[in-house]
Amino acid sequence: MFDTKVAILVLEDLAVWQKLNVTAFLATGIAADAPEAMGEPYVDAAGRSYARLLGEPMLIFGADPKALARAHRVAGERALSCAAYVRAMFSTGHDAANREVFLAESPEAPDLVGIALRGPRKDVDKAIKGAKLHS
Repeated sequence: MFDTKVAILVLEDLAVWQKLNVTAFLATGIAADAPEAMGEPYVDAAGRSYARLLGEPMLIFGADPKALARAHRVAGERALSCAAYVRAMFSTGHDAANREVFLAESPEAPDLVGIALRGPRKDVDKAIKGAKLHS
């Protein structure tokens, strides 16, 4: 059992490729923000090295806009580590452009298509209350 929890909420009505893309980007954001949570590098039986993975589970949830907004609000109230992906980022082609469109969003009501949270289990559970595991 871990003291912290990672939850990724993704808008349910996205295309499959968008869900996977958003989930991947959000997972990297959480991993980058929590270097202490990274496990050791993997090594196979032939001695080849592989990249480190986050050392704790990440749960993926399907969400509607209301659940995303709630998670965003609670994350701010509880100072959770948070990575966010807004709809406008689908129309950009690189990181700098992503940051530009993200900056243009309303801080109180961004057009979220995904959000990842990490923090104390109780606080993350409060933020994702009612969300169902992605199926």
